[in-house]
Amino acid sequence: MGMDRKIEKKRISKGKLVLIGGVLLVVAFVIYTLFFLDSRSSETVNTDQILIHEVTESAFQEFIEVSGTVQPLRSTILDAVEGGVVQEVMVESGEMVEQGDTLLVLSNSNLQLSVMQQEAGIYDQINNVRNSRLNLEQNHLRLREELANAETQMALLEPRFRRDSALYENNLISEQEFEETRHNYRFQQRRYELNYESYQKDSLQMQNQLVQLDNSEERMWQSLEGVQQILTNLVVTAPISGQLSTVELNQGQSVSQGERLGQIDQLDGFKIRVEIDEFYLSRVTAGLEGSFPFAGSRYNLVITRLFPVIQDGRFQVDMDFTGEVPEGIRRGQSVRVRLELGDQTQAVLLARGGFYQQTGGSWIYRVDDSGERAYRQQIRLGRGNTQYFEVLEGLNPGDKVITSGYDTFSNSEVLILN
Repeated sequence: MGMDRKIEKKRISKGKLVLIGGVLLVVAFVIYTLFFLDSRSSETVNTDQILIHEVTESAFQEFIEVSGTVQPLRSTILDAVEGGVVQEVMVESGEMVEQGDTLLVLSNSNLQLSVMQQEAGIYDQINNVRNSRLNLEQNHLRLREELANAETQMALLEPRFRRDSALYENNLISEQEFEETRHNYRFQQRRYELNYESYQKDSLQMQNQLVQLDNSEERMWQSLEGVQQILTNLVVTAPISGQLSTVELNQGQSVSQGERLGQIDQLDGFKIRVEIDEFYLSRVTAGLEGSFPFAGSRYNLVITRLFPVIQDGRFQVDMDFTGEVPEGIRRGQSVRVRLELGDQTQAVLLARGGFYQQTGGSWIYRVDDSGERAYRQQIRLGRGNTQYFEVLEGLNPGDKVITSGYDTFSNSEVLILN
């Protein structure tokens, strides 16, 4: 019978245990680093120094705040039609005037001399036209007299021709005597026909020429009236009734032709002249509405006229009142107009804040559910007004974000809120 062998258990050496333990520690550290430790850059922020707003979903109205100036609804500009020296100021700026009132009297000796010379030249032309008309009429009268004379001579010879014709047929006169009578009569007939033809042609030509001369003379008289009107332009009168506003003018002061003298405002209504940044030119059209506060109430406006000329980066529009006009409003007053750029719609809204200056609206710090940390969040914004941005991507209603400025942060990816 064989003997049983005793099997001894192998023991792991102490060195191997140390090696296995080290490997397990490394694996645990890697797992902790990957899943539990945030390796992103961070900094601690005091919540008393930041503003946190909640993203909401609500009705959104895109609008901009713009500056406007109260202006009369209707104004008439006063420009100097002719230049000259101020002789007398009849009405001061700010006074009420009636249509036709004399406002200013100018003097211009060179202009007066020029007008006299032009008047003399036009009168000479009128006299020439009248002389031409007289010559036409005299020539026509001469032709008429010649025609009458030819007709008379023919009428005188006709009885003799008929008598001699009868005598010749009866052989009572010689052929020579008859031929002489017939020749004279035929000559007078031909003479009459030629005179009549000439008279007819002259009559037609004279009618056309007289019409042309009459038109020329009429234009000359109109030119004369225009020349004489030049001197009346040295007296500036009110084209409409209203309140006069003029630049400062003193006796002896020179005024250039076309120089702006002022304007007359009709005070039966007002409008608002608004200046808008050229960025919005493509979006601003007639019919857009707006409003502004005055004396505790809001007054509604609508764009009625757009001036697309860009000056200093801005363009202008006129806005008329669509309802009641505020009492006590005065020309030249400045108002802040809320101009609506579109219809009201539902949208996800983010409050405006200083963050936009640092991020340009491409990202924002979003606070996590614990309220202890805030992380960078990529976003995309759409329309805006003075209070909110429209959120197109990256945030949902209920999210909390830091909206104050980021200039004190060191561009960290994570903020630890203290």
